[in-house]
Amino acid sequence: MVKKDMYRNVMLKISGEALAGSKNESIDYETVYAIAKEIKEVQRMGVRMSVVIGGGNIFRGGRGKIKIARVVGDYMGMLATIINALAMQDILEQMGVKTRVMTSIEMPEIAEPYINRRAKRHLEKNRVVIFAGGTGNPYFTTDTAAVLRALEIGADVIMKATRVSGVYTSDPEINKNAKKYEQISYKEVLNKGLKVMDPTAISLCMEKKIPIIIFSMKTKGNIKKVIEKKKIGTIVTE
Repeated sequence: MVKKDMYRNVMLKISGEALAGSKNESIDYETVYAIAKEIKEVQRMGVRMSVVIGGGNIFRGGRGKIKIARVVGDYMGMLATIINALAMQDILEQMGVKTRVMTSIEMPEIAEPYINRRAKRHLEKNRVVIFAGGTGNPYFTTDTAAVLRALEIGADVIMKATRVSGVYTSDPEINKNAKKYEQISYKEVLNKGLKVMDPTAISLCMEKKIPIIIFSMKTKGNIKKVIEKKKIGTIVTE
């Protein structure tokens, strides 16, 4: 059962690169399984779980010598997010968790089209909803898609699972002297150019006053700890 001091309706944002795991495969199913197991645990507590997964493990445009046009690359990235969403859905359902994938790009043979009222109904029925295909438009990241969907479904918080344990003054994987913020404001994130989420996503959160919690997904049990409002990671708020 959901306790009074817990988040009840959450958006979990996972980077596509995180699904590659330490093996640097396109999809490391052991990593997907570990994440799915944690999602199952909190979903069984009655928490309404929504998920957005990036697609960078499968495709990220503009890295090669011959660059694909931005618009084309963005649509390819959207398709990559759908592949990741289907992988997560299948693992969750193997665990007995009722899951729905909803896409901003219609492909009825494999997923439902995104309809806000239907998404809310799935959550009311305690189904995990995975939103795929980004916003359906080029030039917008999956961070922005996660914030947009979170606002539409009335989420209490946006949880961004990363490879590091929070927001730092610089990249802690490069600079060992980087200092971690326990709490930071939206304006500070924007003014300091910190790579928490893209500026559009941060601005939306600031306008609607929805908190963002950045935490490491490498530590087992962190998703539950964040939902229980335990002090881990970094909270971005007013």
